Amino acid sequence: MAGEAVREGKLMTEKKSLSRRWDEYRPSKAALGWTSAGCVAAALIVGFTWGGWVTGGTAEEMARRAALDAQAEVAAAVCVHQFAKAEDARAQLASLKDLSSYRRSRFVEDGGWATMPGAQRPLRNVGGLCAQRLIDLELPEVAATAETEGTPVAH
Repeated sequence: MAGEAVREGKLMTEKKSLSRRWDEYRPSKAALGWTSAGCVAAALIVGFTWGGWVTGGTAEEMARRAALDAQAEVAAAVCVHQFAKAEDARAQLASLKDLSSYRRSRFVEDGGWATMPGAQRPLRNVGGLCAQRLIDLELPEVAATAETEGTPVAH
């Protein structure tokens, strides 16, 4: 009786260590198959849920959206520049600030500042982004700047 000991007339099995039981374990092919399938499923769930994995279609959509956002950012910077260099920029900015938030993008688009040079119409989302930046913009005082530099100001 290998691995068994008799104690006080009772048959007892020796306690084997974990490493010895691991060495002696011989799983069936079915157990190996199901274990492998479970590991693959767990890896997929963890990867797509917490690992940041995405499908190819989602990655393409994210890249397309990022490109459009970058294009709008550049166009908004050009829009702000065009707005600020206009002769009546201070009056226009005051008019823009008086409008409700949902009408500001239309104001910027109708003024032509959101239309890029050489384009027929404004790019998508540029009017709103430009209007938002213009609301936060503080135009320098033209008269105060000219007087401090010693240049006569025409009133």
